[in-house]
Amino acid sequence: MAKTLKILFFLGLFGALSAAGITYAIYYSVKDRIPTVEELKDIELKIPLRIYTADNQLIGEFGDQRRTPINYAEIPQNLEHAILAAEDTNFYHHPGVDILGLGRAVVQLITTGQKQGGGSTITMQVARNYFLSFEQTFTRKFTEIFISLKMERELSKHEILELYVNKIYLGNRAYGFEAAAQVYYGKTLSELDLAQLAMIAGLPKAPSRFNPVVNPSRALIRRNWILQRMLSLGMIDKDAYQTAVEAPITAKNHGVMPDIEAGYIAEMVRSELYNTFGDDLYSTGMTVYTTIDASRQKAANAAVFNGVLSYDMRHGYRGSIETRTDLVDAPLEEQEKALQDIERFSDWQTALVITTSDVSADVRLANGKRATLAWDAIKWARPYIDEDSQGPVPSNVADVLVPGDIVRLRPDTQLGWILAQKPTVQSALISLNSKDGAIQALVGGFNFYENKFNRITQSKRQPGSNFKPFIYASALDRGYTAASIINDAPVVFNDTNLASAWRPTNDGGKFYGPTRLRQALYRSQNIVSVRLLDELGIRPTLNFLRRFGFDPNELPNNLSLSLGSANLSPLQIATGYAVFSNGGYQVQPYLIDRVVDRNNETLFQANPITVCVTCTLLEKTQDNEPQMGLFNTQEGIRSLPVAPQVLDPEVNYITYDMMRDVIKYGTGRRARVLQRDDIAGKTGTTNDGRDAWFSGFNGEIVTSVWSGFDNSSSLGRGEWGGSVSLPAWIDYMREALRGTEPSYVYKPSSLVTVRIDPNTGERALPGQSNAIFEIFRKNHVPPQRDLNLPASNNNSSNDAQVEKQENNVLENLF
Repeated sequence: MAKTLKILFFLGLFGALSAAGITYAIYYSVKDRIPTVEELKDIELKIPLRIYTADNQLIGEFGDQRRTPINYAEIPQNLEHAILAAEDTNFYHHPGVDILGLGRAVVQLITTGQKQGGGSTITMQVARNYFLSFEQTFTRKFTEIFISLKMERELSKHEILELYVNKIYLGNRAYGFEAAAQVYYGKTLSELDLAQLAMIAGLPKAPSRFNPVVNPSRALIRRNWILQRMLSLGMIDKDAYQTAVEAPITAKNHGVMPDIEAGYIAEMVRSELYNTFGDDLYSTGMTVYTTIDASRQKAANAAVFNGVLSYDMRHGYRGSIETRTDLVDAPLEEQEKALQDIERFSDWQTALVITTSDVSADVRLANGKRATLAWDAIKWARPYIDEDSQGPVPSNVADVLVPGDIVRLRPDTQLGWILAQKPTVQSALISLNSKDGAIQALVGGFNFYENKFNRITQSKRQPGSNFKPFIYASALDRGYTAASIINDAPVVFNDTNLASAWRPTNDGGKFYGPTRLRQALYRSQNIVSVRLLDELGIRPTLNFLRRFGFDPNELPNNLSLSLGSANLSPLQIATGYAVFSNGGYQVQPYLIDRVVDRNNETLFQANPITVCVTCTLLEKTQDNEPQMGLFNTQEGIRSLPVAPQVLDPEVNYITYDMMRDVIKYGTGRRARVLQRDDIAGKTGTTNDGRDAWFSGFNGEIVTSVWSGFDNSSSLGRGEWGGSVSLPAWIDYMREALRGTEPSYVYKPSSLVTVRIDPNTGERALPGQSNAIFEIFRKNHVPPQRDLNLPASNNNSSNDAQVEKQENNVLENLF
């Protein structure tokens, strides 16, 4: 007996020593993979880049892992209980390893070389997720054990559970339970009920298999099993269990739901920051605050969307997506599948026409529901022939739709649904704070998700007459006045920089004789602009245009410059117009206000060049340094570079006042609907109507809208900047200026107003009945006329009659 015990003792000792040796050997082989204490306590979660408006509305998120970290105190108790019930009931009592479960796993690994199930505690899952790969090998399992034991020594149970809650993958790119709550329910964890918490607590075991969106039946079984476990462990009472187990599945894929639709802006921010931070941008938890104003961005989105649809509808209906008569009587599932396979966007629906009558159509929507299209939702659809012509107005539904047509519908508050089609035309809008260049709204095209090409920054198109104000400002700076006369008459130019002799014409082909510059600008008379540039000289004018931020090397070196033949982006045009808006100062547009890291430490803060109205100028220490000033901002007193004055305030104001007349009497008259006396602007339409513009401003905000086709084809007969782009500008500015006081461009007190003869631009004679007022710089006031000279023969009695005459001319022009 003693001998037997002795043998058993030595066998046990040998076994223990062998186990110790094996354990040490394994430890030695994996020790380099075990993190240090500092690494354990300095674990960083991968957090995506998030981009916000200036008023904290989410614009977008970039990163493979959707994650919103929370601390232990923010974990709902029911979620903690659900996790423990599902994954590790003994979490608060074991040393990081479940001995019994581990024993089973070790036997499986030794006998098969592969992990076949069981054994992982919450601590081990954290170790695997943070420090290891997911390969199922013997070595990795032991490494996981050693890391888990070390974590339990160095971290508290609450710290380990917090890491688990924030790290674990839960499907649909959601990492962590807070992200999962947002992805599956569109809510925060604190807003979820017991059934919903149990549902996402079931995801770690197999995120795809128990996904409530993809596999709702399996997810339901898993959820109810967890609820049963919680009940049996005393974590919930029977009433709570019964309520939760009877709750229906409410999960659906919410993805990342931005507060503001601004895809073009988000991509601009991402692209700019990637050049600095590289791939770290997507995982280090940076937050970007832009200069975008949420309410103005919403207004810009709606303005561009509605403007494009308005143009598209008045040019006719291009027909159904396709016609599938075989689907009319097909099973519901087949109809739904065919419709859902077709690309859709926004809140539009794809629909199958089932039956038609003279005044309505019955349709099947892609979501399986039925709807009725009223005649008022269809009757707009004249057949599209080309951009210049449409077919006859339809008399009944059969002229537009037949059963089997697959069509697009857009929602309407009055009609329910309206027949729609994907537009082929594009439009873009940019709006700046003219005092510092902050971009407050930007839309780069009709649909970012279909076409990410940003027409505000990436597209360069001819501005046409939208460019004329810069030429007129050059003339005023050189001594011309708003009353200077230029003869609007046929002319031929033999410019050596042009391929052949050039005979410019006005739109409509008419000529109007001697014309004051003010009239010529608001009528947008081409001949006057060309003759004016010819008198000024191209090279001096190109140099002058530097003041507005234009590079002379990018501008044409010939007289076509006067008609806006340069290729410029809407951002460049808006930046140039900002000079007129802010009183003559050059600012630089910017979008990113500041960038902060995961700890809210500032990584970048914009220091925009700002117009000094009430700032305190600081002394320069070196001549080559920019002028700095102390500005009172929302963040407090800040030192910022002062915007340089590039345009004489007198010239600037007169140009502004002339552009106010574009809206009062000229091609921008539609904007009078805003009933704002402080706004000014200019239309622009290029040859054959390839580009349509309107740029306008008051003393605070400048907005430019471009419309056209990406392939530069014509917008069609009768389409101008005033008909295509101006309506979108009006819709946007109506919201942007809502509730704001008039903001006029600064008017220097040195300017004088005198009465002139409207036909000659000369000083009016005393008592002249048709005299009008004009603004001049003191040194450029027309001299008094000789009383012995005859007065103008015009018998108009007041400014209203003069305006009527101007409007009659405009009717002929436009």
